[in-house]
Amino acid sequence: MTWGRAMRFDRMRPHQIAEAVAANTPVVLPIGVMEYHGEHLPAGVDLLAVTETLARLGDDVVVLPPFAYGAASFAVAGPGSGTSHVGASVIQPMAEALFGALLATGFRNIHGVIHHQTEGFDQGMPTDLAFRLAGRNAVMKWLEAERGLGWWGDRRMQGYYAAQAAGADPFNWIRIHPLFPKNDVLPFDHAGEGETALMLALAPETVAMERALEGGHWYTETAVSATAELGEAGVAVALAHLRHVLGLG
Repeated sequence: MTWGRAMRFDRMRPHQIAEAVAANTPVVLPIGVMEYHGEHLPAGVDLLAVTETLARLGDDVVVLPPFAYGAASFAVAGPGSGTSHVGASVIQPMAEALFGALLATGFRNIHGVIHHQTEGFDQGMPTDLAFRLAGRNAVMKWLEAERGLGWWGDRRMQGYYAAQAAGADPFNWIRIHPLFPKNDVLPFDHAGEGETALMLALAPETVAMERALEGGHWYTETAVSATAELGEAGVAVALAHLRHVLGLG
């Protein structure tokens, strides 16, 4: 895995963590699943798309060790194909505990980035919904513990709606984002031209183009048209989107 210059939380010493908290540096959790992506791509496509893109942001962000075992489902292929399904009901309490630990550390600029099943992100799918609920629950628990019951009704919160409009309320402390912006014009698919191109740009050593048409899958038929150049164009879109949602300008 190529991480570039990104600050990795697992490699940071206490004073570096304290500095990141003081600077309100974005802390990012890469979220992925292990899922079959045809015979030419690895099981970790959805995770690699996130981790390898985040690596290109450099040291403007702190990157947490990735979460790699989401609710893939067996809709594409069954067990033994590389798909490993972990249900959302199991993920949610783990994610809530993780977010609670990050809040206790002092972080208030926490993000998750996911690529799996994000074509309908407004409605949500099991993995991203588990993390989104976990983030809300973690914030609510922290607020009740630190400010007491009835914290929202306290007169000190009378500016809540103004803060919410400005994006400064506590519910912005933890946010989950898709890797790509809504209505992105680049091909969005499963193991077809779009994802194959991403892997050619981000992790070319994992791609076996000569096997793209093996398996007789309808969803891989466009993979033969993929190029690294198209993948780099997709990475550029994702990077611009991430810089925007992470507040990096």
